[in-house]
Amino acid sequence: MARVRFGVARHRKQKRILRKAKGFFGAASRQYQTAKQTIIRSEAFATRDRRVRKRMIRRLWITRISAACGQNDISYSRFIHGLKCAKVDLDRKMISELAIRNNEAFVALVGIARGTQQ
Repeated sequence: MARVRFGVARHRKQKRILRKAKGFFGAASRQYQTAKQTIIRSEAFATRDRRVRKRMIRRLWITRISAACGQNDISYSRFIHGLKCAKVDLDRKMISELAIRNNEAFVALVGIARGTQQ
C-alpha cells in the first residue's frame, strides 16, 4: 500500500487557496504555487490599503472643508483653530457634511470660529 502524505487535507488546503485566487489573471488563478504567492501579496495589499483608505477619506473631508472655508473668506487652519478655541467638538466628517448639505449651519460655524479669534 502506498504511503499518502496529507492526502485530503492537502487537497482541501489547495482548493481553499485556488478559491481565493478565482478571477486572477492567467496562472495565478490555476496553478497552486503561483496562486499562493499572489494571494499572499493581495492580502498584504488589502491590509495596507484598509489603512490608506481611512487616510484618503480624511483628506477628502479636509478638502471639502477647505473649499467651503474659501467661500466664506477664512482659511482652513484658522477655521479649525477657532473651533478648537471655542471648544466645538465636531469631527471633520460632520463638518464636511454640514459644508455640503447645510450651508447655513456651516456659516454659523465660521462665525463661531471667527468670534473666538478676535
